[in-house]
Amino acid sequence: MMSLFVKNPIIFQNIPCTLVTGFLGAGKTTVINQLLATKPDDERWALLINEFGRIGIDGALLASSQDNDLEQKNIAIREVSGGCICCTSQLPLQIAISRLLSDHHPQRLLIEPTGLAHPRELILQLSAPHWQTALQMNAVMTVLSGEQWQQIKYRDHDGFQAHVRDADVLIINRYTQLDTNDKQALVEWITKLNSQVKIIWAASELTAPETTDSSDVHSSDVHSSDSLVADAYSKTLNDQLNQPSSIISNQRKISISNPQKSMIGLQSPANSLATVPSSSSPTDGTEAQSSADSDLPYRYHEEQQDFQLAGWRLPAHYILNADDLQNWLLALPNWQRIKGVVHTSDGWMQMNFNPGSLTTRTIDPHTDSRLEIILQLDNAVDTAIAKTESKDNTETSSALINWEECDRELMALVI
Repeated sequence: MMSLFVKNPIIFQNIPCTLVTGFLGAGKTTVINQLLATKPDDERWALLINEFGRIGIDGALLASSQDNDLEQKNIAIREVSGGCICCTSQLPLQIAISRLLSDHHPQRLLIEPTGLAHPRELILQLSAPHWQTALQMNAVMTVLSGEQWQQIKYRDHDGFQAHVRDADVLIINRYTQLDTNDKQALVEWITKLNSQVKIIWAASELTAPETTDSSDVHSSDVHSSDSLVADAYSKTLNDQLNQPSSIISNQRKISISNPQKSMIGLQSPANSLATVPSSSSPTDGTEAQSSADSDLPYRYHEEQQDFQLAGWRLPAHYILNADDLQNWLLALPNWQRIKGVVHTSDGWMQMNFNPGSLTTRTIDPHTDSRLEIILQLDNAVDTAIAKTESKDNTETSSALINWEECDRELMALVI
């Protein structure tokens, strides 16, 4: 079989690489945008995004959040969609990284795995011998949402805890609702899972020091203080890009001494993940994906772990009522994440929703509309209901939501 790796040592020689992990909806995209903002103008960076769904939206969300064109800013993005690169096989990860390095020759690589990933599996892959000279693995940066941590369903979720266990640096955001005791409890909870992790509190939620008399503080002083805090946070965040990863270093030592235990078998290309290109690129995935891309509108739904996923791709000329679309999405049961690039009555809109944040913004036109949702099943309640409903139905717990009815409701929003 043809080698996946380019032999030119200049391309594959100690490329600084950073994993940016975090549970579903933690706020990884915000942190990645903050990291991209620190990129020197004369450097080429690359970003590999792994989406759990099949549609491929995160690349568009990141691209539309940048002030300038990505090519002008020397930033290349590649998306791997349709499953988790950390737990399927090494092949999609190898192909995606190899293509990024050979096509764009980046001076730094950022990898964002899906929020449903178990980062330990990805760390095992990147500890393999063939990456040890190609990539210089720096600190694993993990994003944690304070709002999510407050809910026991997250704190007790193995996937939520896994991100904390395998982090060199933990960036805590969305914590304004936490009082001093809550913050202390959060730090103690983190320490029990990972006593060596470095904790950074996101600056976007820090404020100027409190005073007893607000009249003593001028608005310019507050603005100056906030600016200094933001600058310090940005520098701290950027510094982590060059800090070595103790998590990966320790795993590489294990991989060298126990190579049999660290290897993950490769699948054949027919069983590997399809790489879903941006909407402006030709499709080069599997036959099934190619068929789906050529026949719009297209919808998929599936169940993974204790989550339901669904996504739609619609022709660009389908214009959906903006207000009704948002109301319909927010009424979906147990939604955990909603992402979209959609042609609406208010123009082309980017939608990025999680239970703690609803973000929309106007963007440039795209070649098609894309919408993806992730719903969480409550194990104790939803699974029992699903089993009851499935007695007279060949469907499993996916019967909790009628996807055909969802299709009709969504199409009814088209103007």
